[in-house]
Amino acid sequence: MPDNRFDVSDKVVIITGAGQGIGREYALAFAEAGAKPVLAELNGDNLQNVAAEIEAAGGECLSVETDVGDPDSTSAMVAKTVETYGKIDVLINNAAIFATIEKKPFFEIPYDEWNTVLHINITGSYNCACAVVPAMKAAGQGRIINISSGTVPKGAPGFMHYVTSKAAVVGMTRVMARELGGDNINVNAVMPGYTETEIEHASMDDAGREHVNNIRLLKRVETPDDLIGLVMFLSSPASAFITGQSIACCGGEVML
Repeated sequence: MPDNRFDVSDKVVIITGAGQGIGREYALAFAEAGAKPVLAELNGDNLQNVAAEIEAAGGECLSVETDVGDPDSTSAMVAKTVETYGKIDVLINNAAIFATIEKKPFFEIPYDEWNTVLHINITGSYNCACAVVPAMKAAGQGRIINISSGTVPKGAPGFMHYVTSKAAVVGMTRVMARELGGDNINVNAVMPGYTETEIEHASMDDAGREHVNNIRLLKRVETPDDLIGLVMFLSSPASAFITGQSIACCGGEVML
């Protein structure tokens, strides 16, 4: 008999921030594996570009322009998903502000920048989770994967608003897991290290990349491929008894 423990085919997987970077790579990989990714992305051009990539490769997806910071927008995205596919199996809370942040001491972070980062990175994940829970409860199952960051255990200086937001995601994950366990909804967090994508980072240069690679136990660049397997595992039947956990995927850059 076939081993279906790692099978994600036909799963409906909402991926926020799916128009670029790691979110785009998640979407392409899930589509290739036979899942139905829902691309929840604010940038309409990026959204259509990723959808076109998936469709050109023979995959299926749903594109919904979404502002994760707006609860009406996230509710509309979930309604469209249920209308189209009749269910939601997985939510990957990937959308966040990081690449555009310039490194600076916490006492120099502008108030509006602080609020914006916390609103998108924390409240955005909260809005999406709130929106998917009714459908998951009705189905008697579901997976929520919150994307935190390896900067949290490191206490990375210069990015206090980002690190604070991603620390909150860990706390959010633990509470969600306790509150939703009785509904057979698993909630876990993934903590990536610095990951190279097509996105330019405002505060990362060659010296910074070399430093990150040197402190890792596995001394190489982290790419989205390093994260895809973990996220697919957390979306699959193989991880059915894992919940409330924060899993670092960073080549040993940090140890939890």
